[in-house]
Amino acid sequence: MRLDAWLDVACLFPTRSLAQRACKTGQVEVNGQAAKPHRLVQPGDEVSIARGQGQRQKVVVRGSVEHHIAKGLARQLYEDRTPAPTPEVLEDRRIRRLLREVAPMPAGAPHRRDRRDARRLRGKG
Repeated sequence: MRLDAWLDVACLFPTRSLAQRACKTGQVEVNGQAAKPHRLVQPGDEVSIARGQGQRQKVVVRGSVEHHIAKGLARQLYEDRTPAPTPEVLEDRRIRRLLREVAPMPAGAPHRRDRRDARRLRGKG
């Protein structure tokens, strides 16, 4: 089965196109080598997926099906061997979550008035 299709069916990516993009950008490795989307996967292959903030998810292929199945059944297609996060990583995640809640990102470009205020604060206006 193709790698991108397997990643989609196993619910490791929401869509096949996102799985293809991850493969093309080098975020997916099979048995320690960068893998293209058309690479065939077999039971026993170890797949490593780069996730956000330097984390990697490691799974071992256990089976495959040709069509989409329920997410609970899809988890039986692989064995997750991702190591548990360290206490430092958990603390870092907690701090990032708190910072996002306190100072959310603005929705879009700043307004003209906001840009003028920012220039004044920097002493350029």
